Amino acid sequence: MPVVLSALIALLAALANATGTVLQRIAARKVPPGDAFSVRLARHLLRSPAWLGGIAVIVGAAACQALALTLGSLSLVQPILVTELPFTLLIASAVARRPLPLAGWVASFMVAAGLGLGLAAAAPSGGGTEVPAGTWVLTLLVAGGVMTACVLAALPRPRGKARAALFSSASAIGYALTATLMKAATDTFDRHGPGAFFASWQTYAFVAAGACALFLLANAMESGPLVASQPALTLGEALVSLLLGIVVYGERVRTGWWLIPEAIGAVMVTWGVVVLPGADTEEAEEGEGAEGAEGAEGAEGGEGLEKGEGAEPKAAEGRAAEGEGTSAV
Repeated sequence: MPVVLSALIALLAALANATGTVLQRIAARKVPPGDAFSVRLARHLLRSPAWLGGIAVIVGAAACQALALTLGSLSLVQPILVTELPFTLLIASAVARRPLPLAGWVASFMVAAGLGLGLAAAAPSGGGTEVPAGTWVLTLLVAGGVMTACVLAALPRPRGKARAALFSSASAIGYALTATLMKAATDTFDRHGPGAFFASWQTYAFVAAGACALFLLANAMESGPLVASQPALTLGEALVSLLLGIVVYGERVRTGWWLIPEAIGAVMVTWGVVVLPGADTEEAEEGEGAEGAEGAEGAEGGEGLEKGEGAEPKAAEGRAAEGEGTSAV
């Protein structure tokens, strides 16, 4: 029963995260390009009602995630959060009043079915609550180092898919680290009460890691389209969380012939996550609008050129007529 309840609460967290993501995207799209990765970005977003509303919803999602992690393992809860992506596109389509295309529905089904198959086959279980200090130090150093490398690789690049994917990858690692630290803090709360929870360094570490991941996600959304940032975020967070659950907490998944359905489920989820952002009707229609504007400018330029070409012969005829008139005089 705790496992089922944990899964249902994780789904609720994914739905809340999706709602927050849509609100954040509405705000991030209005950020001037020159304000990226600076204090001005945070100042601009803090003045946006959409961003503040998104933060409020995400705080609620974090509470649901914490409860789910208390009841279930990191290897169970974090992969379920992959459903945030189809939820995001469904909510975005509803807000924009644009229907999700058939490819979007098919990809959403693939994510849900693949996730169900993979988790049923893997059956995450076990795991302890006592983590050696050395394991924490190594985890923080490696995760922080990879995040820093992604950010340093993203900063020199212009706005576009590569920059968005790098910032999103750093954000994915940050969110996975946040969940890992959150599980330790919630276990402390469950076993020793509020006093021990607020005295635990993991409590403040997961808040700091979550704030850093949120800032990196804002830069990913500002840097490029959803088709570049969302797959890296969704798959990256799930995979890194699964790895951290095994390395940090000693959680186990079934092996042997179970690896076959696990692999099939992973392929289905990956296919769906890669295809889904391309079904974002908002991005597609904006691209078509930009192409249409360029076409209109080209047409105007062509008409102007034709007019200019037509004017030159007339001017030449006028000059010739003036010449004839002068010679006659």
